[in-house]
Amino acid sequence: MILAHNLGFPRIGLHRELKWILERYWKKEVDRQALEEEGRRIRATHWTLQLSAGHDFLSVGDFAWYDHVLGMSTLLGVIPPRFGSTADEFNLDTYFRMARGRAPTGSDTPACEMTKWFDTNYHYIVPEFSIDQEFKLYNKELFTQITEAQKFSKPVKPILLGPLSYLWLGKTKESNFDKLALLPKLLVVYQQILMQLEKQHVEWVQIDEPILVLDLPTAWQNAFRDAYRQLQNTSLKLMLTTYFGGLENNTALACNLPTAGLHIDLVRGADQLPEVLKYLPADKTLSAGIIDGRNIWRADLHKALSVLKPLKKTIGERLWISSSCSLLHCPVDLRVETKLDAEIKSWLSFATQKLYEITVLVQGLRNGEDIIAAELEESEQVVAARQQSKRIHNPAVKQRASQITPAMTVRNHPFPDRQKIQQALLDLPLFPTTTIGSFPQTTEIRQARQSYKAGKMDEMSYREQLRKQIAYAIRKQLDLGIDVLVHGEAERTDMVEYFGELLEGFVFTQNGWVQSYGSRCVKPPIIFGDISRSMPMTVEWSAYAQSLTDKPVKGMLTGPITILCWSFVRDDQPRFETAKQIALALRDEVSDLVKAGIQVIQIDEPAVREGLPLRQKDWQAYLQQAVYSFRLASCCVADHVQIHTHMCYAEFNDIIEAVAELDADVITIETSRSDMELLKAFESFNYPNDIGPGVYDIHSPRIPTVEEMVNLMEKAARAIPLAQLWVNPDCGLKTRDWPETETALKHMVTAATILREKYTEHDRSSKACCQHEME
Repeated sequence: MILAHNLGFPRIGLHRELKWILERYWKKEVDRQALEEEGRRIRATHWTLQLSAGHDFLSVGDFAWYDHVLGMSTLLGVIPPRFGSTADEFNLDTYFRMARGRAPTGSDTPACEMTKWFDTNYHYIVPEFSIDQEFKLYNKELFTQITEAQKFSKPVKPILLGPLSYLWLGKTKESNFDKLALLPKLLVVYQQILMQLEKQHVEWVQIDEPILVLDLPTAWQNAFRDAYRQLQNTSLKLMLTTYFGGLENNTALACNLPTAGLHIDLVRGADQLPEVLKYLPADKTLSAGIIDGRNIWRADLHKALSVLKPLKKTIGERLWISSSCSLLHCPVDLRVETKLDAEIKSWLSFATQKLYEITVLVQGLRNGEDIIAAELEESEQVVAARQQSKRIHNPAVKQRASQITPAMTVRNHPFPDRQKIQQALLDLPLFPTTTIGSFPQTTEIRQARQSYKAGKMDEMSYREQLRKQIAYAIRKQLDLGIDVLVHGEAERTDMVEYFGELLEGFVFTQNGWVQSYGSRCVKPPIIFGDISRSMPMTVEWSAYAQSLTDKPVKGMLTGPITILCWSFVRDDQPRFETAKQIALALRDEVSDLVKAGIQVIQIDEPAVREGLPLRQKDWQAYLQQAVYSFRLASCCVADHVQIHTHMCYAEFNDIIEAVAELDADVITIETSRSDMELLKAFESFNYPNDIGPGVYDIHSPRIPTVEEMVNLMEKAARAIPLAQLWVNPDCGLKTRDWPETETALKHMVTAATILREKYTEHDRSSKACCQHEME
């Protein structure tokens, strides 16, 4: 029989219940029992939704306290020694210390590295392997959750990250060490996990191997064959699950692995189906990921059935229907959006609605289209209404985009010439200090914003509150001795949402939250139409901040690719067209900031690496578009204006040439969690412009010492010329509180002072030595 299932459901809860209970637990406001009770309640709610939608399995293992990859690490006993020994009983606080460096119990410890999950805005905690890594069955929460789910009297489908993808995503500090050498020991524990699932009367296991949509080395392809032969020693049926793209050159490999089923992404790999059917064995179940798990547009049911009906004729009852990937990347439920524009709301589908779209398709395939006639008619009407809506297209925007010239994407002179002009104007010291943009969003700020939105505070009073917060942030930075200041972004809820609210072509939800990492959730705007700017967005706040000091204050903007990647984007035109529209709107903002006297402008692009396609053949076109969009936004200024950009939580080796082509005068990057490892790309490439490697991890409440910061910058100084180095945190400080922010920044400025004294004295000594030799 054709079955309905999903690859995972958002774990945060309808009203971000997971976020609130986690943060209360970390603050020691609730105990472990309260935390675990709320976790059970959230899981039960999500299983009830799957039951109500008519799914044939309950997904188990998609819930995680912080991150599912970290959950896999603790299940497998991959605990770096600095967090303790696996000889001890598993402690949830060890898990949290690995994620964020601090927990209610246990000593503060540098957290594990965090990076982006494939090409999404979700962050995972990177597994740390040693050359002699041992694995053991350690954190057994998964098995407890299976027992919970089985009480609902429905088959459960545990979700495991597969052994090859898990190894691929991890890191080891040992150079030239082949992670595949760890596979035999790792497979022993995977076999133990599967045997335990068999004892719990599980029939199907979803085993995720998303790296099968990547360009895999031959050794890794061969390792798949060996690994899955070893894992077929139980009665369990494995659903090998791939997503985020097509299998391409891994098609034959994936189809012929000894698993009972194969899931493919028919949204981002829509053209792979004929090749998959060519290699799919006659007895293997195929799960068709036809409902988009990464966007919020309502499914075109007729279009989906046009794919699925021929597929049913070909493989019969061996067909399952699902989301393309986990629904983790979608908001939970559209029904709570009571203030959303009715027309646009009718075009949307969140995770709960996607469960029902899957079921409708299954019902139509099982029982014929007559049984879903009403749903098909409604779907057809919605698709037509969206296509014909006059709100989507703006002829003036399209005309302006068509008139872009090459000269609009080039600065007046190369960086060395600009650098001299900027240094003469800004007069910055060696190792200049700055921050990335945001300062703590205090309770006072949030309450003022809530009062204003609720109509309890008038606009004049609200704006005065924001000025007060900006003045406070400027004073703090002046007291600390920071060289290039920021206004603190008190007016912003989010670095993308803020701009979307002020641009035409965007719409916003009340409760459309998705998880970014841990308790950090974001509410992506929805791009439904052509984009334009009707008025300045940041000029008032930046100009006010600059009026309070003679030191330079950065204008702070979010770049076009990041706005694109961190929004739910319209799917009726190429993404590059949307990026150009955003870039033109930002270009106008940059021009207005300069007119207002702002001499330093930061255009953040943390999502450039995140958006890199998963296949190398697609990289060049994407990177050209990303560079073009950034330069279109930034290359409208005179040489004396210093353009900064910021990137975080990404590997730069693959994009270093494109980063240089952005031609930003200064780039700040996240490097502290990787212990400056990410700088290797800039060192080997001989990066030509200024760079600020982050000296402390703002996602952890742990405050590094001055010595730690000095040591990190010493490493940076061995890789990057001194004259090019800046000193800054890894990222914005929005999620921290003021006491820890002040202490950390004080340490940072002290570290910069120590470095200046050392290297200035070193420079004097070198010059004196040279003079002596000449004499």
